Amino acid sequence: MTVPRLDELLRAARPRLEPGEADLLLAHVLARPRAWLFTHGEDEVDVDAAQRFEALVQRRAQGEPVAYLIGQRGFWRFDLEVGPATLIPRSETERLVELALERLPDDRTLRVADLGTGSGAIALALAVERPKAMVVATDASAGALEVARGNAARLQLRNIEFRLGDWLTPLQEDHFALIASNPPYIASGDPHLDEGDLRFEPPSALASGPDGLDAIRVIVAHAPAHLEPGGWLLLEHGWDQGAAVRALLTSAGFVEVATELDLEGRDRVTVGRSPT
Repeated sequence: MTVPRLDELLRAARPRLEPGEADLLLAHVLARPRAWLFTHGEDEVDVDAAQRFEALVQRRAQGEPVAYLIGQRGFWRFDLEVGPATLIPRSETERLVELALERLPDDRTLRVADLGTGSGAIALALAVERPKAMVVATDASAGALEVARGNAARLQLRNIEFRLGDWLTPLQEDHFALIASNPPYIASGDPHLDEGDLRFEPPSALASGPDGLDAIRVIVAHAPAHLEPGGWLLLEHGWDQGAAVRALLTSAGFVEVATELDLEGRDRVTVGRSPT
């Protein structure tokens, strides 16, 4: 059997995938940084590695997310391990992290909660950036929490705690300076759930009732009991849900309610403050 060259493998795979995906998959198979590929195009790739690469290319061509194929996704300032038990972290969620950090002074000991943590993306970013804070991350999926705990261990974080349970239930009687969440917010009948990466992600992390707001309603209803006076609630949501989420927060007694935009100028995060 002819031993293929690295550049030959990439030339054959690139037209079948989105830009950059073939490079990511081959770098993963070879356990090399992606940049390494560009200076080793004439290197031969052993047959076993070439076959494993082709298998990944075929799976990606059939729609399986790259993040699941290589087992990780970059978020904030680190790489997270991900798997079918977790939502794939997305860049727009970094906006939620930014808004939370603006409300969390770095010179105080305080408590923060991340609801529905999944791979731990939000909780880990806050724990990294605010080492004096104690972060509690909840999730109803034991599989997701196992992934999140592994990510925390790799980042050598000690200021984070994981609790199994639905939304705020695991918070017990605790109170927090800030509660953040990227809950499911897609309407259960939305046709996008049958397209692209969404087909492979856990449905419970994506869809939430006929209008997509069921989980947000639960969080808004119960968050006041777990916030300190003047504490913040931050919720990521869909581009067309800002007005509805603002109305929910206002009805629940929150003040300073506002919707913040993502980098594309779309409604992305709604914030509210518990009365002092």
